[in-house]
Amino acid sequence: MNNQDKLFNLLGLAMRARKLATGEELVINEVRNKKCKLVILATDAGPNTTKTVTNKCNSFNVPLVQHGTRYELGYAIGKAERVTIGILDAGFAKSIQTLIRNINEERTYD
Repeated sequence: MNNQDKLFNLLGLAMRARKLATGEELVINEVRNKKCKLVILATDAGPNTTKTVTNKCNSFNVPLVQHGTRYELGYAIGKAERVTIGILDAGFAKSIQTLIRNINEERTYD
């Protein structure tokens, strides 16, 4: 199993464990409430969403990564397309960040 599959499996697991918030408004609320440990933004997010989510994450010091398309992110959590996903658990957030870092490093060496 490659890191991309591991990442999507982990997102699915976090969803089943109810440790995710999805959708721009819900994620921004969780960031404001200091419950979000990490925000994942789809690589094909629109400019307005990207700006809003980036600004909010910067204001509240929440790490933000852009990874996967809206379809990949939605598929990973068993939903329709999702542009914004907030991770509400520190353990999941740490593992997901590590996997994304590994995926990006693999791409660099391909």
